[in-house]
Amino acid sequence: MTVMRLVYAHALDLRTDEAYYWTWSKENVLSFLDHPPMVAWFIRFGTSILGDTNLGVRLGGIVAMLATQLLLADIVRRVTSSNVRAVMLALLLPEAALYYGLLMAKVAPDTALIPFSVAMLWSLVRLAQSNDGRWWLAAGLFAGLSLLSKFTAIMFAPAVLAFALVPDWRWRWLRSPYPFLAALIAVVVFSPALIWNAEHDWASFRFQAVRATAERAFTLRTVGEFIGMQFGLVGFVLLPVTLFGTVLTAWRGYLRREPVAILLSTAVLVPFAYFLWKSLTLRVGDTWPMFLWPAGFAAVAINVTRMPFEGWSVGLVKSTVSWARSAVSTGIVFVVCVFLYYMVAPWNLIGRTDPIGTEAGYDAVAARVEAQLQATGATWVATSDYRTYAMLRWLLRGRVPVIEITERGRFQGFADPGMSQIRDHTGLYVGREPENNLPFWNETTATRQPLERVTRSWRGMTMDTYSLEKISGWTPDLSPPPDTTFFRWRVLAMRPEPCEIAFSPCGRRWQPKAAG
Repeated sequence: MTVMRLVYAHALDLRTDEAYYWTWSKENVLSFLDHPPMVAWFIRFGTSILGDTNLGVRLGGIVAMLATQLLLADIVRRVTSSNVRAVMLALLLPEAALYYGLLMAKVAPDTALIPFSVAMLWSLVRLAQSNDGRWWLAAGLFAGLSLLSKFTAIMFAPAVLAFALVPDWRWRWLRSPYPFLAALIAVVVFSPALIWNAEHDWASFRFQAVRATAERAFTLRTVGEFIGMQFGLVGFVLLPVTLFGTVLTAWRGYLRREPVAILLSTAVLVPFAYFLWKSLTLRVGDTWPMFLWPAGFAAVAINVTRMPFEGWSVGLVKSTVSWARSAVSTGIVFVVCVFLYYMVAPWNLIGRTDPIGTEAGYDAVAARVEAQLQATGATWVATSDYRTYAMLRWLLRGRVPVIEITERGRFQGFADPGMSQIRDHTGLYVGREPENNLPFWNETTATRQPLERVTRSWRGMTMDTYSLEKISGWTPDLSPPPDTTFFRWRVLAMRPEPCEIAFSPCGRRWQPKAAG
């Protein structure tokens, strides 16, 4: 399965977010608007070894998956007194989930968050078994690294608090300095993101708070999308198996005040309940809940060793084991089938909603951009969305400066992209239709000359059309004031009405704000 992920990581073109994070890895800043910096460090680690290649960008994800599996296996080994079958189950359950078994080869903030958060849980398991308070310090280190990967790591806080306060040992840890030192270590490790935000008006927290605070009307569509996506990414059999094992672990943990059972079950159920609640009014991102399921896999593996000794019926015990085995076998077959579909199949079975196809085919756009650069004498490339910017910067590999002229708040602290080639020179604008005619052009002195339209397609289906235009008479300001159109980032929460910055979202596309 690891070899399969290596082939997938090498052969599949980068997706837009991966290319975007790759651009981060080329910058020397403490943090970024969208996320903390760990994903950029993961990419820099991979590309320092394998260069700016698909596999180099994604190497961190391959290593992260292996680290996650080994940590889960050791958690289960320690809790079950080295039950070999339980350990093997802990190793195989992630392989049976599409996200972990294949898609962790795609680098993302979640890719970094998952191994560090599992390492935090592993440290607390070591603490529970040894009663050595120094393991709190290791947990604090990994908690800080988790926060430095993605802000959603904070959702493990209820599990850690329950682990410390519900069991009978609570007064011991409340009087001990170790938990408080662990919290201090976590804050210190997380400090690069805190320092960057303090210097930039807490931009990341305001950016991400849109999703957390958005109030929308109730809709069953987003609930269905959330549940359906979890079935797809975790497994049609594995998801219910994991939830059953986690709920049973929670019952056992809180009834008997078992620290590890409380920790693992709460780490799954509290974040899952939150995302389920948010899905009532908001589209939950595909990968947002992916950090919580590894703890559930450990709970499943531990649960099958505990049930025979807890008075459950023989039929229920056998059924639980049988369903766990079925989850592994059917899940791995599904993961392999998805791998073969993307690697060797010639068909597009999903249409324009295919998650890989929607972000494929940028090489054709880049080829036409290079041809027009030669034909027009343009010395730089402009875009107005970060996905096009990231893919062109990745594909053009520094041969000409590529900039996004809007949403400059995303690029605070970035190095000079080559203003000597931009200032007072002709540029080439690449805009996805109909975004190429957004109102911000009215605030510039640019003269635009349409050149050609280029389609981006995947397996015979057109995914997007781009307008290539020659622009002259204008030099973009790469550090505009925060109250200007060119600085503001687009809102994250979907809303039906136009927002105040002249953009309104419609799925993953953006339409001009209606007049008036």
